[in-house]
Amino acid sequence: MAIKILSVDDELDMEMLIKQMFRPQIREKKYQFYFAHNGIEALEILRENNDISLILSDINMPGMDGLTFLTKVNDLKAPLLKAVMISAYGDMDNIRSAMNRGAFDFITKPIKFEDLEITVKKTIEHIEMLSRLQHEHDQLLAIQTDLNIAKDIQQSMLPKVSNPFIESKALDLHAFLEPAKSVGGDLFDYFMMDDERLFFIIGDVSDKGIPASLYMAITKAIFKSHFLNKNCGDFCDEVNQINTFLSSDNPSFMFVTAFVGLLYVKTGRVEYIDAGHEPPLIIRKGKGIEVLKKRGGLALSIDGTFTYKSQELFLEPGDTLFMYTDGATDANNSAGERFGLKRIEELIGSMDDTESPKVINDVVRQQLQEFIGSHYQFDDITVLTIRYMGSA
Repeated sequence: MAIKILSVDDELDMEMLIKQMFRPQIREKKYQFYFAHNGIEALEILRENNDISLILSDINMPGMDGLTFLTKVNDLKAPLLKAVMISAYGDMDNIRSAMNRGAFDFITKPIKFEDLEITVKKTIEHIEMLSRLQHEHDQLLAIQTDLNIAKDIQQSMLPKVSNPFIESKALDLHAFLEPAKSVGGDLFDYFMMDDERLFFIIGDVSDKGIPASLYMAITKAIFKSHFLNKNCGDFCDEVNQINTFLSSDNPSFMFVTAFVGLLYVKTGRVEYIDAGHEPPLIIRKGKGIEVLKKRGGLALSIDGTFTYKSQELFLEPGDTLFMYTDGATDANNSAGERFGLKRIEELIGSMDDTESPKVINDVVRQQLQEFIGSHYQFDDITVLTIRYMGSA
């Protein structure tokens, strides 16, 4: 596409001179020139052609001089439109005034072709650079808009009520997810399968950002569709089927560590599958903190033929199950220190063992934020805490 240039000069032979100077560029359609004889005519041409990139304007003209015209050009608020002013040799006062009013460059009369050609080329290169920067800026804004929408969508997929069992005397529950980027690959979910069983999951996709968020959405959706289905079968069978599905079409070789469980509300029995996830903590009422012994299997979506076997634990009334992703334990501060599981144990151990899951999570979240400080949060942080109060 030709670069459009407006020449403004009251000397009639200027048009002929420019056409002669730039004849090759005009013939090759690199440049397209418009001509005006004063500022008034030039403004009218600019209004009719808003894609003009470069102005070559004389300063001393009748009707509207070049300095007044330059002020009017600035009022157009066109950052990619640049002006090169032309004045008599030695007319430094007007040249200085033009530069102060935003002229990009200047040349003097009598015009030397080489000087004019270099100045035009340099100005066009600057305009093209600004255009590329503006295009990249617009792209970044569009990407950020898309990321914000993706973040809203992802957050909307998480349970909307922090404790849906607020009226229940058997359960208290709270969770949070802090993505390292606008969107992330951590996930959690919980819902009552029926009057007796609470399904819960916490997981961590191997990647970060948009790819991980898409895989997170798929994983969460497939678990929910299986375990909310009235025909849901054996716990292990369902997880095995989900693993086969996730593994069957996985060209990016992502995987998901997960801790998946069913809590039987009447008895406190928890049937769980540890798919390579971080070991939960059990806050035993009046008995301190217990780190659940690892009996885990392979992370999900690595091997579709892997057979998962469930384990069980028992919660007594008043016990709390604290689950987290490795973004919590692996969080670093500016000194390069790792937060670690020990800090989490000490932090929770310093609290009353009757504290609600929300209080526990709020304290852990605050301490993590203070620990990380101004340092970069490099991984998603998710915590899911369930307190069992016993059958109603």
